[in-house]
Amino acid sequence: MFDLILGLDAWVLASLVLALAFVLFFEFINGFHDTANAVATVIYTKAMSAYTAVILSGIFNFLGVLLGGVGVAYAIVHLLPVELLINVNTGHGLAMVFSLLAAAIAWNLGTWYLGIPASSSHTLIGSILGVGLGNALITDVPLADGVNWQKAIDIAISLVVSPLAGFLVAALLLLGLKWWLPTSKMHNTPETRKEIKGKKHPPFWNRLVLVLSAMAVSFVHGSNDGQKGIGMIMLVLIGIVPGLFVLDLNSTTYQIERTRDATLHLSQFYQRNSATLSEYLALGKAHEGEMPALFRCDPKQTEVTIEALLEDLKGITDYNMLDPEKRIEVRRYLLCLDDTAKKVGKLSELPSRERADLDKLRKDLTGTTEYAPFWVILAVALSLGIGTMVGWKRVVLTVGEKIGKQGMTYAQGMSAQITATCAIGMANLFSLPVSTTHVLSSGVAGTMVANKSGLQGGTIRNILMAWLLTLPVSMGLAAGLFWIATRFVG
Repeated sequence: MFDLILGLDAWVLASLVLALAFVLFFEFINGFHDTANAVATVIYTKAMSAYTAVILSGIFNFLGVLLGGVGVAYAIVHLLPVELLINVNTGHGLAMVFSLLAAAIAWNLGTWYLGIPASSSHTLIGSILGVGLGNALITDVPLADGVNWQKAIDIAISLVVSPLAGFLVAALLLLGLKWWLPTSKMHNTPETRKEIKGKKHPPFWNRLVLVLSAMAVSFVHGSNDGQKGIGMIMLVLIGIVPGLFVLDLNSTTYQIERTRDATLHLSQFYQRNSATLSEYLALGKAHEGEMPALFRCDPKQTEVTIEALLEDLKGITDYNMLDPEKRIEVRRYLLCLDDTAKKVGKLSELPSRERADLDKLRKDLTGTTEYAPFWVILAVALSLGIGTMVGWKRVVLTVGEKIGKQGMTYAQGMSAQITATCAIGMANLFSLPVSTTHVLSSGVAGTMVANKSGLQGGTIRNILMAWLLTLPVSMGLAAGLFWIATRFVG
């Protein structure tokens, strides 16, 4: 693969290296921006020394990325409409990637400098939405079609619900601990314990839970946020060198056969449900010789798309047997068939059992397009892990001392971290991106309210302002940069 990349034109290779550097820099910033939240409570409560905590957190972030899969990665990618994903060319890909990454990096650095726990997830998602909307304005596509709004709504719900759930669950967990063990030393702050007992560290069991939960937060953070970087790199690779990365060239013969079989079964599925789907898909109405549209997906062209895909895959046992243009074509057909199947699955007249079958077919259909090479996962894991070990102090101080009017107790730290681990872990199961920053800081705020410690209005106001401004600002930045970039690439 690297031999093929080195054979690229010099300007394409330079653009590719620069774009990859942008993504890895974003993940590096994500490490010291977001991951500081994962170790904030364990450092503040003196359960671990700062340097030990950030090193271990970096290791667990690294492991989280390696073992996290690619479900969240492609949830991010599919925020863009399928028409933008199938229209791959080097110039367009460069404009898209550099615009969204420049916007995300600029906002992340600004909020980090001010010590505000803003969310890298919100920033990246806002930048992607901005590129989608910018592309719609430039190409005269209706704004309603400029973004995959259903996916955007799903992600928005997870981003809004997760911090609210973090606030409530952490508060309830703390109240449960206060009711169960009202006189426990876990309800002391580090300062109180040092004054009364002259001890620097938390009680043993509290310290153990704080350390384990902090490392668990780091792991799930890596498996969630790291995948966002993986998704960005795949956008870079597909956008700049589509012939090499639109399909997984390491796919086995069995995987390719599964893709072909899924296509056949999809055709049989539509025929089986022709009474319901005939008009929507224009079944049996295709004209002889008609070919699928180049840069848009139309459900009424499903039959001809299936036929064209099966023709392209006939006798293929290795994707390397296809020339680069054919690989792009195969991916376009697969994405369009998946997009139509997704729309069909939402039709109310389709029986629930048939919808379940369609979901299974979609997974087989996209098995060789939704992937990430191991070197991509490793590069993101290293960037996130190393970034964790840098620049953590500003956000640790905010989370530990500036959210509540009083210092954080050990019980509050445990409640917030356990809640964050569970919330992010659940999001990973459903391939939904969430913000570690917002889940943890809202969990801390919830424990402050439950502990009657009060909240510092200035800090809460800054966090809420960052939360409210991140999406619109990053969208506007990315859309503006994309408009400017497209002027240069034609």
